[in-house]
Amino acid sequence: MATTQYPLSKFHFQVEWGGTKIGFTEISGLDSELEVIEYRQGASPEYSKIKMPGMRKFSNITMKRGMFQGDNEYYEWLNSVQLNTIERRDITISLLNQDHEPIVVWKVRNAFPTKVQSTDLKADGNEVAIESMEIVHEGLSIQND
Repeated sequence: MATTQYPLSKFHFQVEWGGTKIGFTEISGLDSELEVIEYRQGASPEYSKIKMPGMRKFSNITMKRGMFQGDNEYYEWLNSVQLNTIERRDITISLLNQDHEPIVVWKVRNAFPTKVQSTDLKADGNEVAIESMEIVHEGLSIQND
């Protein structure tokens, strides 16, 4: 009997930084792009440019999670800036299977926060308070086993 193959679901994941596993509600910006270099030399018989691969470019990553009383880790990391230096962290984001084992892993290198956004406030709302952090980094690799 053949087993049915389904695409991976995206709702079971974890984030690890500095040895700490943290739960988030949403992660976005896990993409990389290859910039294109266009070139044409003047004596070329073609009236168009050639295209060559250039430098790799990475998007900022946005991570959102529920706010907890007394938890200021986002702000503490952002406030670690001193004399043009900041604490950089390697971050591992893992998509998990039903046994809580990683099946797809994104490894983010030399990350640091550029923006921390607190929750919005709404008098007639019925939602959890969500805070978000935007980070920049110097590399993203993907392992899909």
